[in-house]
Amino acid sequence: MGAYRPGTAIITGGASGIGRALAACLVAGGTYAVLADRDYPAAERAAADLSAGGPGRAVAAELDVTDAAAVHALVDSVAAQRGRLDLMANNAGVLFAGAFEETTDRHWDVAIAVNLRGVVEGARAAYDVMAAQRRGRERAGVILNTASLAGLIPGPTMAPYTTTKWAVVGFSQALRAEARRHGIQVNVLCPGYVDTKLIDEVFEPGPTYAVGRFRANIKALQPRLLTADEVAAAAVRGIERDRPVIPVGGFAQLSWRAQRFAPGVVRQSTRLQAAREARQARRVAHGDADVTG
Repeated sequence: MGAYRPGTAIITGGASGIGRALAACLVAGGTYAVLADRDYPAAERAAADLSAGGPGRAVAAELDVTDAAAVHALVDSVAAQRGRLDLMANNAGVLFAGAFEETTDRHWDVAIAVNLRGVVEGARAAYDVMAAQRRGRERAGVILNTASLAGLIPGPTMAPYTTTKWAVVGFSQALRAEARRHGIQVNVLCPGYVDTKLIDEVFEPGPTYAVGRFRANIKALQPRLLTADEVAAAAVRGIERDRPVIPVGGFAQLSWRAQRFAPGVVRQSTRLQAAREARQARRVAHGDADVTG
């Protein structure tokens, strides 16, 4: 397959991080990219910057992916204005970190609403549009769902995040099997740890979570964090090659293989990681803010 250049794309969480980088990659190839984000001013700034470089164009749209009606309305509107929708990138997400006993109903409700239901509704909206626009045997469109390495291996002390990302991986693979008959391609993106603002913006952390702990811990596992640009380029290659699951980065690929072929090793590593973070939590509870040990 040649270089992937969708005519029209919608990218949720498109104002920053992986979403913005994916939009940049696509606009550089001539795509009309809709950057859908709750932070509309940031989406506007990103769209202006990307459009200035061309040859494609980026536009901003305000969107809360937890509003299913708004997701469907945006997809329908873009498809009607542009004549078709080639790529729906369900990328918006929120990060959770901390001990399971400190999670609340709100943590679980937000995780499911954003990380899982937001993906499902984006896929549902795009699915209907893409199935209707298919002509002959041509590809009707691509649905790209952003999961995470945390959707491929156990991730202790981030249960709401891990749970929803595993669900996104499972959902994407189930949908892929059905979507083929409509000419719709479904891929799921599973990057390792990426250096974006997300890892410094843990959602409503519990009392024993120290600021900066998540970044410190992931760098102990993966010393060089991926850049958003690297992830975006890998996502496009994965779509071009129609990879069902697109793990990004050496650590992600190694961890995924270990989970499949040496699960005992992964379980032991996970137990050690959980014990390390429990020690950190105890120190925080006793007034020591050190996050390195």
